[in-house]
Amino acid sequence: MSQVSIVAGLIRDARGWLLTVRKQGTGAFMLPGGKRDPGEDDLAALARELSEELGCVLVEATALGVFTAPAANEPDTRVEGAIYHVTVTGPLAAQAEIAELLWIDPAAPPAVRLAPLLETQVLPRLL
Repeated sequence: MSQVSIVAGLIRDARGWLLTVRKQGTGAFMLPGGKRDPGEDDLAALARELSEELGCVLVEATALGVFTAPAANEPDTRVEGAIYHVTVTGPLAAQAEIAELLWIDPAAPPAVRLAPLLETQVLPRLL
């Protein structure tokens, strides 16, 4: 089984709801973020990914932790995600490979497919 390492951001609105994204050609909603480019640290990669995917600017980030789960879109792969609570500025809009944005209530997620990392590792820590 292979492993992929990513960085992702928890963006919450005034209600405490969490922004999730669905990438084109996939069915699972996940946190915005992605793989680091060579030489990037977590915050540089997170700022780049949020800008590319959502068009926003990273203002502040606080680490939640590093978690591992089966990858949502890659068979026989585990994902290791460095997850950060983030503050962003600017409008949020689906860009690049993002097909859809969905705000979810962490205490009562909707009946949509969620990435295992989000569903089993992150959401329980937000309650």
